[in-house]
Amino acid sequence: MKTYTNPVYPYRRHADQDGAPARHDVVIVGAGPIGLALAIDLALHGVGCVVLDEDETVSVGSRAICYAKRALEILDRLGVGQRIVDKGVGWNVGRVFLRDALAYRFDLLPETGHRRPAFVNLQQYWLEQFLVERAGELPAIDLRWRNKVTGVVPHADGATVTVDTPDGPYTMQAGWLIACDGARSPVRHLLGLESEGQVFRDRFLIADIHMQSDFPTERWFWFDPPFHPDQSVLLHRQADDVWRIDFQLGWDADPEDEKRPERILPRLRAMLGPDAKFEIEWASVYTFQCRRMKSFRHGRVVFAGDSAHLVSPFGARGANSGFQDTDNLAWKLALVLAGRAPERLIDSYDAERTFAADENIRNSTRATDFITPKSAASRTFRNAVLELAKEHPFARRLVNSGRLSVPAVLADSALNTPDTDADFARTPGAMIPGAPAADAPVAGPLGDWLLGHVGNDFTLLAFGNAVGGADVAALAHAPIPCRVVQVGGGATAGATVIEDREGLVARRYDGRFGTIVLLRPDQHVAARWRAFDAARVRAAMARATCND
Repeated sequence: MKTYTNPVYPYRRHADQDGAPARHDVVIVGAGPIGLALAIDLALHGVGCVVLDEDETVSVGSRAICYAKRALEILDRLGVGQRIVDKGVGWNVGRVFLRDALAYRFDLLPETGHRRPAFVNLQQYWLEQFLVERAGELPAIDLRWRNKVTGVVPHADGATVTVDTPDGPYTMQAGWLIACDGARSPVRHLLGLESEGQVFRDRFLIADIHMQSDFPTERWFWFDPPFHPDQSVLLHRQADDVWRIDFQLGWDADPEDEKRPERILPRLRAMLGPDAKFEIEWASVYTFQCRRMKSFRHGRVVFAGDSAHLVSPFGARGANSGFQDTDNLAWKLALVLAGRAPERLIDSYDAERTFAADENIRNSTRATDFITPKSAASRTFRNAVLELAKEHPFARRLVNSGRLSVPAVLADSALNTPDTDADFARTPGAMIPGAPAADAPVAGPLGDWLLGHVGNDFTLLAFGNAVGGADVAALAHAPIPCRVVQVGGGATAGATVIEDREGLVARRYDGRFGTIVLLRPDQHVAARWRAFDAARVRAAMARATCND
Protein backbone atom coordinates (compact mmCIF):
# COMPACT_ATOMS: atom_id res chain seq x y z
CA MET A 1 0.00 0.00 0.00
CA LYS A 2 1.12 3.54 -0.72
CA THR A 3 -0.01 5.04 2.58
CA TYR A 4 1.01 2.38 5.11
CA THR A 5 3.80 -0.13 5.62
CA ASN A 6 2.96 -3.00 7.92
CA PRO A 7 5.39 -3.28 10.83
CA VAL A 8 7.00 -6.65 11.48
CA TYR A 9 7.13 -7.58 15.16
CA PRO A 10 9.92 -9.98 16.11
CA TYR A 11 9.39 -13.47 17.40
CA ARG A 12 11.23 -14.03 20.69
CA ARG A 13 11.79 -17.25 22.52
CA HIS A 14 10.34 -17.30 26.04
CA ALA A 15 11.38 -19.11 29.19
CA ASP A 16 8.06 -20.99 29.07
CA GLN A 17 9.47 -22.94 26.13
CA ASP A 18 12.36 -24.38 28.13
CA GLY A 19 10.80 -25.82 31.26
CA ALA A 20 7.72 -27.35 32.80
CA PRO A 21 4.46 -25.75 31.66
CA ALA A 22 4.19 -22.37 33.36
CA ARG A 23 0.90 -21.11 34.78
CA HIS A 24 -0.43 -17.67 33.91
CA ASP A 25 -3.49 -16.07 35.45
CA VAL A 26 -4.78 -14.86 32.07
CA VAL A 27 -3.88 -15.93 28.54
CA ILE A 28 -5.44 -13.98 25.67
CA VAL A 29 -5.56 -15.50 22.20
CA GLY A 30 -5.43 -12.87 19.46
CA ALA A 31 -3.55 -9.57 19.26
CA GLY A 32 -6.19 -7.79 17.24
CA PRO A 33 -8.04 -4.72 18.56
CA ILE A 34 -10.14 -6.66 21.06
CA GLY A 35 -7.37 -8.83 22.50
CA LEU A 36 -5.04 -5.86 22.84
CA ALA A 37 -7.73 -3.68 24.43
CA LEU A 38 -8.46 -6.40 26.97
CA ALA A 39 -4.77 -6.85 27.78
CA ILE A 40 -4.31 -3.11 28.32
CA ASP A 41 -7.43 -2.88 30.48
CA LEU A 42 -6.30 -5.80 32.63
CA ALA A 43 -2.86 -4.25 33.02
CA LEU A 44 -4.45 -1.00 34.22
CA HIS A 45 -6.22 -3.11 36.86
CA GLY A 46 -2.90 -4.64 37.92
CA VAL A 47 -3.45 -7.99 36.20
CA GLY A 48 -0.67 -9.49 34.12
CA CYS A 49 -1.43 -11.51 31.01
CA VAL A 50 0.12 -13.33 28.07
CA VAL A 51 -1.15 -12.40 24.60
CA LEU A 52 -0.61 -14.99 21.85
CA ASP A 53 -0.84 -14.18 18.15
CA GLU A 54 0.05 -16.42 15.23
CA ASP A 55 1.00 -13.48 13.00
CA GLU A 56 3.83 -10.96 13.22
CA THR A 57 2.10 -7.75 12.13
CA VAL A 58 -1.14 -5.79 12.31
CA SER A 59 -4.09 -6.33 9.98
CA VAL A 60 -3.72 -5.95 6.23
CA GLY A 61 -6.30 -3.59 4.75
CA SER A 62 -8.66 -1.15 6.43
CA ARG A 63 -11.17 -3.72 7.77
CA ALA A 64 -13.02 -2.18 10.75
CA ILE A 65 -12.84 1.59 10.31
CA CYS A 66 -15.72 3.31 12.17
CA TYR A 67 -15.19 3.79 15.90
CA ALA A 68 -18.20 5.09 17.78
CA LYS A 69 -18.21 7.67 20.55
CA ARG A 70 -18.53 5.03 23.28
CA ALA A 71 -15.61 3.02 21.89
CA LEU A 72 -13.54 6.21 21.78
CA GLU A 73 -14.39 6.87 25.43
CA ILE A 74 -13.22 3.36 26.31
CA LEU A 75 -10.04 3.88 24.31
CA ASP A 76 -9.51 7.19 26.12
CA ARG A 77 -9.52 5.28 29.40
CA LEU A 78 -6.98 2.83 27.95
CA GLY A 79 -4.65 5.68 26.96
CA VAL A 80 -4.94 5.60 23.15
CA GLY A 81 -8.09 7.60 22.40
CA GLN A 82 -6.37 10.87 21.58
CA ARG A 83 -3.97 9.24 19.10
CA ILE A 84 -6.93 7.69 17.27
CA VAL A 85 -8.82 10.99 17.16
CA ASP A 86 -5.72 12.89 16.00
CA LYS A 87 -4.96 10.42 13.21
CA GLY A 88 -8.50 9.58 12.19
CA VAL A 89 -11.37 11.46 10.55
CA GLY A 90 -14.19 12.52 12.86
CA TRP A 91 -17.76 12.82 11.64
CA ASN A 92 -21.33 13.26 12.88
CA VAL A 93 -23.30 13.74 9.67
CA GLY A 94 -24.55 11.22 7.12
CA ARG A 95 -26.51 11.45 3.89
CA VAL A 96 -28.80 8.89 2.27
CA PHE A 97 -29.45 8.99 -1.49
CA LEU A 98 -32.05 7.31 -3.66
CA ARG A 99 -30.67 7.01 -7.18
CA ASP A 100 -29.01 10.41 -7.78
CA ALA A 101 -31.12 12.48 -5.36
CA LEU A 102 -30.65 13.21 -1.67
CA ALA A 103 -33.32 11.47 0.40
CA TYR A 104 -32.29 13.08 3.68
CA ARG A 105 -29.43 14.15 5.93
CA PHE A 106 -28.94 13.12 9.56
CA ASP A 107 -26.75 14.27 12.46
CA LEU A 108 -25.79 11.62 15.01
CA LEU A 109 -24.59 14.12 17.61
CA PRO A 110 -26.53 17.37 17.20
CA GLU A 111 -25.93 18.63 20.75
CA THR A 112 -22.74 20.20 22.09
CA GLY A 113 -20.90 19.34 25.29
CA HIS A 114 -19.28 16.06 24.24
CA ARG A 115 -15.54 15.48 24.04
CA ARG A 116 -15.72 13.00 21.18
CA PRO A 117 -17.62 13.03 17.87
CA ALA A 118 -20.23 10.43 17.00
CA PHE A 119 -17.61 8.49 15.00
CA VAL A 120 -13.97 8.55 14.01
CA ASN A 121 -12.89 6.70 10.86
CA LEU A 122 -9.45 5.11 11.00
CA GLN A 123 -8.04 2.09 9.23
CA GLN A 124 -7.77 -0.91 11.56
CA TYR A 125 -4.03 -1.26 10.99
CA TRP A 126 -3.41 2.18 12.55
CA LEU A 127 -5.63 1.34 15.52
CA GLU A 128 -3.82 -1.96 16.07
CA GLN A 129 -0.42 -0.29 15.80
CA PHE A 130 -1.38 2.27 18.44
CA LEU A 131 -2.65 -0.50 20.72
CA VAL A 132 0.54 -2.56 20.25
CA GLU A 133 2.61 0.48 21.16
CA ARG A 134 0.45 1.17 24.21
CA ALA A 135 0.75 -2.47 25.30
CA GLY A 136 4.52 -2.12 25.02
CA GLU A 137 4.40 0.60 27.68
CA LEU A 138 2.85 -1.77 30.23
CA PRO A 139 5.23 -4.37 31.73
CA ALA A 140 2.31 -6.55 32.84
CA ILE A 141 1.63 -7.51 29.20
CA ASP A 142 3.66 -10.32 27.63
CA LEU A 143 2.90 -10.06 23.90
CA ARG A 144 4.14 -13.06 21.92
CA TRP A 145 4.17 -12.97 18.13
CA ARG A 146 4.21 -16.09 15.92
CA ASN A 147 2.73 -18.10 18.78
CA LYS A 148 -0.13 -20.12 17.31
CA VAL A 149 -2.58 -21.91 19.59
CA THR A 150 -3.03 -25.48 18.34
CA GLY A 151 -4.63 -27.17 21.33
CA VAL A 152 -6.90 -26.30 24.26
CA VAL A 153 -7.86 -28.68 27.04
CA PRO A 154 -10.22 -27.04 29.55
CA HIS A 155 -10.37 -28.13 33.19
CA ALA A 156 -11.94 -26.90 36.39
CA ASP A 157 -9.31 -24.31 37.27
CA GLY A 158 -8.30 -23.17 33.79
CA ALA A 159 -7.04 -24.67 30.57
CA THR A 160 -3.95 -26.32 29.15
CA VAL A 161 -2.88 -24.51 26.00
CA THR A 162 -0.58 -25.92 23.32
CA VAL A 163 1.29 -23.32 21.31
CA ASP A 164 3.29 -23.77 18.10
CA THR A 165 6.26 -21.47 17.35
CA PRO A 166 9.18 -21.31 14.91
CA ASP A 167 11.15 -23.19 17.61
CA GLY A 168 8.54 -25.89 17.99
CA PRO A 169 5.55 -26.41 20.31
CA TYR A 170 5.23 -25.80 24.02
CA THR A 171 2.42 -25.88 26.56
CA MET A 172 1.24 -23.51 29.27
CA GLN A 173 -1.45 -23.44 31.92
CA ALA A 174 -4.00 -20.62 31.83
CA GLY A 175 -6.07 -19.75 34.87
CA TRP A 176 -8.41 -18.00 32.44
CA LEU A 177 -8.25 -18.32 28.66
CA ILE A 178 -9.85 -15.44 26.76
CA ALA A 179 -10.50 -16.07 23.06
CA CYS A 180 -10.28 -12.83 21.07
CA ASP A 181 -9.23 -14.66 17.93
CA GLY A 182 -11.79 -13.40 15.45
CA ALA A 183 -14.70 -14.63 13.39
CA ARG A 184 -13.04 -17.94 12.51
CA SER A 185 -11.88 -18.44 16.14
CA PRO A 186 -9.47 -21.39 16.29
CA VAL A 187 -10.19 -21.69 20.02
CA ARG A 188 -13.90 -22.07 19.36
CA HIS A 189 -13.23 -24.79 16.79
CA LEU A 190 -10.71 -26.57 19.02
CA LEU A 191 -13.41 -26.83 21.69
CA GLY A 192 -16.06 -27.98 19.21
CA LEU A 193 -18.26 -24.95 19.86
CA GLU A 194 -20.43 -23.28 17.26
CA SER A 195 -22.06 -19.95 16.53
CA GLU A 196 -25.70 -19.85 15.54
CA GLY A 197 -27.51 -17.38 13.31
CA GLN A 198 -27.98 -16.36 9.72
CA VAL A 199 -25.73 -16.02 6.68
CA PHE A 200 -27.26 -13.62 4.15
CA ARG A 201 -27.18 -14.44 0.45
CA ASP A 202 -25.40 -11.32 -0.72
CA ARG A 203 -21.86 -10.14 -1.19
CA PHE A 204 -20.16 -6.76 -1.00
CA LEU A 205 -16.87 -5.53 -2.40
CA ILE A 206 -14.67 -3.30 -0.23
CA ALA A 207 -12.29 -1.05 -2.13
CA ASP A 208 -9.81 1.22 -0.38
CA ILE A 209 -8.55 3.89 -2.74
CA HIS A 210 -6.02 6.66 -2.27
CA MET A 211 -7.57 9.85 -3.66
CA GLN A 212 -7.60 13.56 -2.98
CA SER A 213 -11.20 14.69 -3.12
CA ASP A 214 -13.48 17.46 -1.91
CA PHE A 215 -16.18 15.02 -0.78
CA PRO A 216 -17.21 16.16 2.72
CA THR A 217 -16.24 14.16 5.79
CA GLU A 218 -19.60 12.41 6.06
CA ARG A 219 -21.13 8.97 5.64
CA TRP A 220 -22.78 8.73 2.21
CA PHE A 221 -25.05 5.82 1.34
CA TRP A 222 -26.72 5.31 -2.05
CA PHE A 223 -29.69 3.08 -2.86
CA ASP A 224 -29.90 2.20 -6.58
CA PRO A 225 -27.44 4.87 -7.79
CA PRO A 226 -27.08 5.44 -11.55
CA PHE A 227 -23.40 4.42 -11.39
CA HIS A 228 -24.30 1.04 -9.77
CA PRO A 229 -27.98 0.38 -10.63
CA ASP A 230 -30.20 -1.90 -8.55
CA GLN A 231 -27.54 -2.16 -5.85
CA SER A 232 -26.21 -0.14 -2.89
CA VAL A 233 -22.98 1.78 -2.30
CA LEU A 234 -21.37 3.23 0.83
CA LEU A 235 -18.60 5.87 0.99
CA HIS A 236 -16.39 6.81 3.96
CA ARG A 237 -13.28 8.94 4.25
CA GLN A 238 -10.34 7.57 6.24
CA ALA A 239 -6.93 8.87 7.28
CA ASP A 240 -4.20 9.71 4.75
CA ASP A 241 -6.67 10.51 1.92
CA VAL A 242 -7.81 6.88 1.79
CA TRP A 243 -11.47 6.38 0.90
CA ARG A 244 -13.47 3.26 1.69
CA ILE A 245 -16.14 2.28 -0.85
CA ASP A 246 -18.48 -0.69 -0.41
CA PHE A 247 -20.26 -1.97 -3.55
CA GLN A 248 -23.13 -4.42 -3.29
CA LEU A 249 -22.47 -7.28 -5.72
CA GLY A 250 -25.25 -9.83 -5.30
CA TRP A 251 -25.02 -13.46 -4.29
CA ASP A 252 -23.91 -14.77 -7.70
CA ALA A 253 -20.73 -12.70 -7.76
CA ASP A 254 -17.45 -14.63 -7.78
CA PRO A 255 -15.45 -13.31 -4.76
CA GLU A 256 -12.03 -13.92 -6.26
CA ASP A 257 -12.93 -12.50 -9.66
CA GLU A 258 -14.46 -9.36 -8.15
CA LYS A 259 -11.22 -8.51 -6.32
CA ARG A 260 -9.25 -8.20 -9.57
CA PRO A 261 -8.36 -4.59 -10.49
CA GLU A 262 -9.88 -4.97 -13.95
CA ARG A 263 -13.24 -5.69 -12.26
CA ILE A 264 -12.92 -2.95 -9.65
CA LEU A 265 -11.74 -0.08 -11.87
CA PRO A 266 -14.89 0.16 -14.06
CA ARG A 267 -17.05 0.40 -10.93
CA LEU A 268 -14.87 3.17 -9.51
CA ARG A 269 -14.78 5.06 -12.83
CA ALA A 270 -18.56 4.92 -13.11
CA MET A 271 -18.89 6.32 -9.59
CA LEU A 272 -16.08 8.91 -9.52
CA GLY A 273 -15.94 9.98 -13.15
CA PRO A 274 -13.42 9.46 -15.95
CA ASP A 275 -11.06 12.20 -14.74
CA ALA A 276 -10.74 11.12 -11.11
CA LYS A 277 -7.21 10.26 -10.05
CA PHE A 278 -6.90 7.44 -7.56
CA GLU A 279 -4.99 4.28 -6.75
CA ILE A 280 -6.45 1.06 -5.35
CA GLU A 281 -4.87 0.30 -1.98
CA TRP A 282 -6.70 -2.85 -0.94
CA ALA A 283 -9.80 -4.82 -1.84
CA SER A 284 -11.82 -7.62 -0.30
CA VAL A 285 -15.21 -9.30 -0.70
CA TYR A 286 -17.40 -10.19 2.26
CA THR A 287 -20.69 -11.92 2.99
CA PHE A 288 -23.15 -10.72 5.62
CA GLN A 289 -23.43 -12.83 8.75
CA CYS A 290 -25.39 -12.29 11.95
CA ARG A 291 -24.35 -15.01 14.39
CA ARG A 292 -23.37 -15.56 18.00
CA MET A 293 -22.41 -18.30 20.40
CA LYS A 294 -25.14 -19.41 22.80
CA SER A 295 -22.88 -18.57 25.72
CA PHE A 296 -19.72 -16.47 25.85
CA ARG A 297 -18.42 -18.29 28.92
CA HIS A 298 -17.45 -21.96 28.99
CA GLY A 299 -15.94 -22.59 32.41
CA ARG A 300 -12.61 -20.79 32.50
CA VAL A 301 -12.66 -20.14 28.73
CA VAL A 302 -14.33 -16.85 27.76
CA PHE A 303 -15.03 -15.45 24.29
CA ALA A 304 -15.03 -11.77 23.27
CA GLY A 305 -15.39 -9.78 20.07
CA ASP A 306 -15.94 -11.50 16.73
CA SER A 307 -15.08 -14.89 18.20
CA ALA A 308 -18.26 -14.59 20.27
CA HIS A 309 -20.58 -12.65 17.95
CA LEU A 310 -20.61 -11.50 14.35
CA VAL A 311 -22.73 -8.90 12.55
CA SER A 312 -22.77 -7.32 9.11
CA PRO A 313 -20.54 -4.24 8.82
CA PHE A 314 -23.37 -1.81 8.13
CA GLY A 315 -23.93 -0.01 11.43
CA ALA A 316 -20.32 -0.39 12.58
CA ARG A 317 -21.40 -2.70 15.38
CA GLY A 318 -18.60 -5.29 15.23
CA ALA A 319 -15.45 -3.74 16.70
CA ASN A 320 -17.47 -1.22 18.71
CA SER A 321 -19.34 -4.06 20.41
CA GLY A 322 -16.06 -5.90 20.96
CA PHE A 323 -14.60 -2.94 22.86
CA GLN A 324 -17.68 -2.94 25.07
CA ASP A 325 -17.04 -6.67 25.70
CA THR A 326 -13.54 -5.97 27.02
CA ASP A 327 -14.78 -2.95 28.98
CA ASN A 328 -17.30 -5.22 30.68
CA LEU A 329 -14.97 -8.17 31.29
CA ALA A 330 -11.70 -6.65 32.49
CA TRP A 331 -12.78 -5.19 35.83
CA LYS A 332 -14.81 -8.27 36.70
CA LEU A 333 -11.93 -10.62 35.96
CA ALA A 334 -9.59 -8.40 37.98
CA LEU A 335 -11.87 -8.57 41.04
CA VAL A 336 -12.23 -12.35 40.73
CA LEU A 337 -8.47 -12.86 40.43
CA ALA A 338 -7.90 -10.61 43.46
CA GLY A 339 -10.33 -12.71 45.51
CA ARG A 340 -12.64 -9.72 45.97
CA ALA A 341 -15.55 -11.19 44.01
CA PRO A 342 -16.83 -14.71 43.40
CA GLU A 343 -16.29 -16.42 40.07
CA ARG A 344 -20.00 -16.11 39.26
CA LEU A 345 -19.35 -12.42 38.54
CA ILE A 346 -18.03 -13.61 35.16
CA ASP A 347 -21.49 -15.06 34.48
CA SER A 348 -22.74 -11.46 34.47
CA TYR A 349 -20.36 -10.76 31.58
CA ASP A 350 -22.09 -13.51 29.65
CA ALA A 351 -25.57 -12.25 30.57
CA GLU A 352 -24.89 -8.59 29.82
CA ARG A 353 -22.93 -9.08 26.62
CA THR A 354 -25.18 -11.74 25.08
CA PHE A 355 -28.03 -9.27 25.61
CA ALA A 356 -25.99 -6.61 23.81
CA ALA A 357 -25.09 -9.05 21.03
CA ASP A 358 -28.76 -9.86 20.46
CA GLU A 359 -29.53 -6.15 20.20
CA ASN A 360 -26.75 -5.71 17.64
CA ILE A 361 -27.82 -8.75 15.65
CA ARG A 362 -31.43 -7.57 15.63
CA ASN A 363 -30.44 -4.14 14.28
CA SER A 364 -27.93 -5.58 11.83
CA THR A 365 -30.46 -8.08 10.47
CA ARG A 366 -33.04 -5.37 9.94
CA ALA A 367 -30.47 -3.20 8.13
CA THR A 368 -29.48 -6.09 5.88
CA ASP A 369 -33.11 -6.81 5.00
CA PHE A 370 -33.65 -3.15 4.10
CA ILE A 371 -30.43 -2.78 2.10
CA THR A 372 -30.84 -6.07 0.24
CA PRO A 373 -34.60 -6.69 -0.20
CA LYS A 374 -35.36 -10.28 -1.12
CA SER A 375 -38.58 -9.74 -3.06
CA ALA A 376 -40.13 -7.26 -5.47
CA ALA A 377 -42.66 -6.23 -2.80
CA SER A 378 -39.88 -5.54 -0.28
CA ARG A 379 -37.99 -3.46 -2.81
CA THR A 380 -41.14 -1.46 -3.67
CA PHE A 381 -41.75 -0.78 0.05
CA ARG A 382 -38.14 0.26 0.58
CA ASN A 383 -38.11 2.68 -2.35
CA ALA A 384 -41.44 4.16 -1.29
CA VAL A 385 -40.03 4.83 2.18
CA LEU A 386 -36.98 6.52 0.64
CA GLU A 387 -39.16 8.72 -1.57
CA LEU A 388 -41.27 9.75 1.42
CA ALA A 389 -38.13 10.46 3.46
CA LYS A 390 -37.31 13.38 1.16
CA GLU A 391 -40.21 15.37 2.59
CA HIS A 392 -41.51 13.60 5.69
CA PRO A 393 -39.50 13.10 8.91
CA PHE A 394 -41.64 10.12 10.00
CA ALA A 395 -40.39 8.11 7.00
CA ARG A 396 -36.75 8.77 7.88
CA ARG A 397 -37.16 6.65 10.98
CA LEU A 398 -38.04 3.72 8.70
CA VAL A 399 -34.95 4.06 6.50
CA ASN A 400 -32.27 1.59 7.49
CA SER A 401 -28.89 1.96 5.82
CA GLY A 402 -27.37 0.53 8.98
CA ARG A 403 -28.56 1.61 12.44
CA LEU A 404 -25.24 2.96 13.64
CA SER A 405 -23.60 1.63 16.79
CA VAL A 406 -24.82 2.86 20.15
CA PRO A 407 -23.80 1.48 23.56
CA ALA A 408 -25.99 -1.12 25.20
CA VAL A 409 -28.14 0.07 28.09
CA LEU A 410 -28.07 -2.82 30.57
CA ALA A 411 -31.36 -1.85 32.18
CA ASP A 412 -32.25 -5.40 33.25
CA SER A 413 -28.85 -6.42 34.57
CA ALA A 414 -28.85 -8.33 37.86
CA LEU A 415 -25.93 -6.10 38.94
CA ASN A 416 -28.13 -2.98 39.02
CA THR A 417 -29.77 -1.64 42.15
CA PRO A 418 -33.25 -0.50 41.07
CA ASP A 419 -34.33 3.06 41.73
CA THR A 420 -36.08 3.62 45.04
CA ASP A 421 -36.59 7.36 44.59
CA ALA A 422 -39.56 7.76 42.27
CA ASP A 423 -38.75 11.25 41.01
CA PHE A 424 -35.69 10.25 38.96
CA ALA A 425 -35.94 10.86 35.22
CA ARG A 426 -36.43 7.73 33.11
CA THR A 427 -36.61 9.39 29.71
CA PRO A 428 -34.53 8.17 26.74
CA GLY A 429 -30.88 8.94 27.45
CA ALA A 430 -31.40 9.24 31.19
CA MET A 431 -28.69 7.87 33.46
CA ILE A 432 -30.82 4.99 34.73
CA PRO A 433 -29.13 1.98 36.38
CA GLY A 434 -27.44 0.08 33.56
CA ALA A 435 -26.85 3.11 31.32
CA PRO A 436 -23.34 4.00 30.13
CA ALA A 437 -22.20 7.23 31.74
CA ALA A 438 -22.62 10.38 29.67
CA ASP A 439 -19.73 12.77 29.33
CA ALA A 440 -19.91 16.51 29.99
CA PRO A 441 -17.48 19.44 30.25
CA VAL A 442 -16.11 20.06 33.74
CA ALA A 443 -13.23 21.80 35.47
CA GLY A 444 -11.22 19.47 37.66
CA PRO A 445 -7.77 18.17 38.56
CA LEU A 446 -7.90 15.26 36.07
CA GLY A 447 -8.98 17.24 33.01
CA ASP A 448 -11.85 19.07 31.42
CA TRP A 449 -14.26 16.17 30.88
CA LEU A 450 -16.30 14.17 33.35
CA LEU A 451 -15.33 10.73 32.02
CA GLY A 452 -11.68 11.53 32.68
CA HIS A 453 -12.54 11.52 36.40
CA VAL A 454 -14.44 8.22 36.52
CA GLY A 455 -13.69 4.66 35.46
CA ASN A 456 -11.24 1.84 36.35
CA ASP A 457 -12.66 1.85 39.90
CA PHE A 458 -16.09 2.21 41.46
CA THR A 459 -16.92 5.91 41.68
CA LEU A 460 -19.56 7.77 43.66
CA LEU A 461 -20.67 10.89 41.81
CA ALA A 462 -21.97 13.24 44.51
CA PHE A 463 -23.73 16.52 43.75
CA GLY A 464 -22.70 19.09 46.33
CA ASN A 465 -21.38 18.30 49.80
CA ALA A 466 -23.54 15.20 50.05
CA VAL A 467 -20.83 12.89 51.45
CA GLY A 468 -18.78 13.73 54.53
CA GLY A 469 -15.03 13.27 54.82
CA ALA A 470 -15.32 10.28 57.14
CA ASP A 471 -17.56 8.45 54.68
CA VAL A 472 -15.20 9.31 51.81
CA ALA A 473 -12.34 7.72 53.76
CA ALA A 474 -14.42 4.65 54.62
CA LEU A 475 -15.34 4.13 50.97
CA ALA A 476 -11.71 4.52 49.87
CA HIS A 477 -10.52 1.88 52.36
CA ALA A 478 -13.31 -0.65 51.83
CA PRO A 479 -12.40 -4.17 50.57
CA ILE A 480 -13.50 -2.96 47.12
CA PRO A 481 -12.56 0.72 47.10
CA CYS A 482 -14.88 3.42 45.84
CA ARG A 483 -13.73 6.93 44.99
CA VAL A 484 -15.89 10.03 45.48
CA VAL A 485 -16.09 12.66 42.77
CA GLN A 486 -17.98 15.68 44.03
CA VAL A 487 -19.77 17.99 41.61
CA GLY A 488 -19.68 21.51 43.01
CA GLY A 489 -19.74 22.57 46.64
CA GLY A 490 -16.87 23.24 49.00
CA ALA A 491 -13.84 21.04 49.55
CA THR A 492 -14.45 17.63 51.16
CA ALA A 493 -11.50 15.71 52.54
CA GLY A 494 -10.53 12.85 50.22
CA ALA A 495 -13.03 13.71 47.47
CA THR A 496 -12.13 14.93 43.98
CA VAL A 497 -14.05 18.16 43.43
CA ILE A 498 -15.06 19.18 39.92
CA GLU A 499 -17.10 22.11 38.65
CA ASP A 500 -20.02 21.65 36.27
CA ARG A 501 -18.89 24.28 33.74
CA GLU A 502 -22.04 24.34 31.63
CA GLY A 503 -24.55 22.67 33.91
CA LEU A 504 -24.60 19.58 31.70
CA VAL A 505 -23.52 17.12 34.38
CA ALA A 506 -26.53 18.07 36.48
CA ARG A 507 -28.81 18.00 33.45
CA ARG A 508 -27.62 14.65 32.09
CA TYR A 509 -27.59 12.92 35.49
CA ASP A 510 -30.71 14.60 36.88
CA GLY A 511 -28.36 15.77 39.60
CA ARG A 512 -29.94 18.19 42.05
CA PHE A 513 -28.08 18.94 45.31
CA GLY A 514 -27.57 15.79 47.38
CA THR A 515 -27.99 13.34 44.47
CA ILE A 516 -25.68 10.31 44.49
CA VAL A 517 -24.82 8.19 41.42
CA LEU A 518 -22.77 5.00 41.78
CA LEU A 519 -20.72 4.16 38.68
CA ARG A 520 -19.10 0.81 37.94
CA PRO A 521 -15.45 0.61 36.80
CA ASP A 522 -16.71 0.34 33.20
CA GLN A 523 -18.56 3.67 33.60
CA HIS A 524 -22.04 2.12 33.69
CA VAL A 525 -24.50 3.39 36.28
CA ALA A 526 -25.02 0.85 39.07
CA ALA A 527 -27.39 2.81 41.32
CA ARG A 528 -28.63 6.32 42.14
CA TRP A 529 -30.28 8.00 45.11
CA ARG A 530 -31.46 11.43 46.16
CA ALA A 531 -29.39 11.34 49.35
CA PHE A 532 -26.30 9.55 50.57
CA ASP A 533 -26.74 6.50 52.77
CA ALA A 534 -23.59 4.49 53.48
CA ALA A 535 -25.49 1.24 54.01
CA ARG A 536 -27.29 1.57 50.66
CA VAL A 537 -24.01 2.27 48.87
CA ARG A 538 -22.38 -0.80 50.44
CA ALA A 539 -25.36 -2.95 49.44
CA ALA A 540 -25.31 -1.64 45.86
CA MET A 541 -21.59 -2.33 45.52
CA ALA A 542 -22.07 -5.82 46.90
CA ARG A 543 -24.82 -6.42 44.37
CA ALA A 544 -22.70 -5.04 41.51
CA THR A 545 -19.89 -7.46 42.38
CA CYS A 546 -22.03 -10.53 43.21
CA ASN A 547 -21.01 -10.26 46.86
CA ASP A 548 -24.61 -9.92 48.03
